[in-house]
Amino acid sequence: MRLRHCIAAALTTAALVVSLPGSAGAATGTFGYISPESGGLDIISPANGECRLLLQGATSALNGTNATATLYSDRGCEEVLATMAPGEARDFAGSIPHSVMFG
Repeated sequence: MRLRHCIAAALTTAALVVSLPGSAGAATGTFGYISPESGGLDIISPANGECRLLLQGATSALNGTNATATLYSDRGCEEVLATMAPGEARDFAGSIPHSVMFG
């Protein structure tokens, strides 16, 4: 159920972002995720190659961007946990990601 809310929110936001011009060094679209304590959160058109913190980690995510998202178990983008292709959704259990980088 939580992933369904994440997907719906991300797709709605992505539809709004698609009409905006993206910068050359940014992924276009929205990376949506569910934080255990804060609920649904979005990262909109993130810069490629920049480490982004996922507040309290992510129990599920939807990569609604046009770039590959690399997820890390630590907060500094050093310990690779998984990669997500554009459009991919995933649930996490046990070890959850705490940071993400695009590109």
